[in-house]
Amino acid sequence: MVVNRIRDLLRRHPAARQAVREVRGRLPRCLSGLASDPVPSRRRFDLALPRLEDGSRDGPDSLAFNAPGELWLPRKLDQGGLAGFEPETLACFLAALDHARPGAVLDVGANVGVYALLAAARCRRPVHAFEPTPHIAGAARDLAEANRLPVEVAELAVGDRTGKAVFTLSSTSDASNSLAAGFRPEAGRLEVRVETLSRWCEHTGTVPAVVKIDTETTEPDVISGAVDVLRESRPWVFCEVLPGRGVEERLMELLRPLEYTWHQLGEELPCPARTVIDGRISGPEQRMWLFAPEEPPATLWTHARAWRRALSSCVPGPGHTTAPAADGDRTG
Repeated sequence: MVVNRIRDLLRRHPAARQAVREVRGRLPRCLSGLASDPVPSRRRFDLALPRLEDGSRDGPDSLAFNAPGELWLPRKLDQGGLAGFEPETLACFLAALDHARPGAVLDVGANVGVYALLAAARCRRPVHAFEPTPHIAGAARDLAEANRLPVEVAELAVGDRTGKAVFTLSSTSDASNSLAAGFRPEAGRLEVRVETLSRWCEHTGTVPAVVKIDTETTEPDVISGAVDVLRESRPWVFCEVLPGRGVEERLMELLRPLEYTWHQLGEELPCPARTVIDGRISGPEQRMWLFAPEEPPATLWTHARAWRRALSSCVPGPGHTTAPAADGDRTG
């Protein structure tokens, strides 16, 4: 009788059902939970970095990762390395670093800063990462300092206006935190500083050459606040496109007057220009698009193929295991 009443309660109240699911996700299976392994307080591992076959790039062979154990992105990298994390996009991103005119790299919606760290390890451009969640921005800053990489981490959100805004923390994953209310089930909110990319670049004197944007459905707002920068500096833009939320239409409206072309990134190289931006084209594991200020040259795709081959070997080594550190152990 009691069990049936509890089940009825959970069916009627999605918030209660979500809370139970979150609790079960943290409990071991022996206690009717869903977690197969305990979450380490710190996640420590070496992340292998790609290097071209001709050995023409300086920089480290790997990054020493020491990050909070509950964060999604370090867990993903710990399990599969860079070979298992958006390798098609990373390959084109690295090729764009080789090809783009002089200028900075901007990682907007950086999380712990994988794109920013990789750029700093494989090029000599100024690198800036933008992450509004305080403890995640702190982890990105720690990783850059521990690996002696010149990444400047700005603890702010990028959007279509300047000021303060409510930032929603997702109960699904810390990688789904967003300025878009209701994008994912909510675990909390915090007030964050927001700035447009055009204003930030003007204030800091930064000229961007390559920009990566992953802000969980607010990418059109980022582009809207960066129109002046895109018109004047013509950076190459790597942008996540999630379907079904009006993102595609707004992006096309903003990019058409700027004469950018859009290319859905995947295993096919060269990636052909598309007539429309449609997030449904790509699979659930690949939502990144390239917005190109000019027709991508053949050399860019050649470099992308070379980087893709290099990334295929960036997997955890034999006998790799996560080495949890004590709660007080902190990088840097």
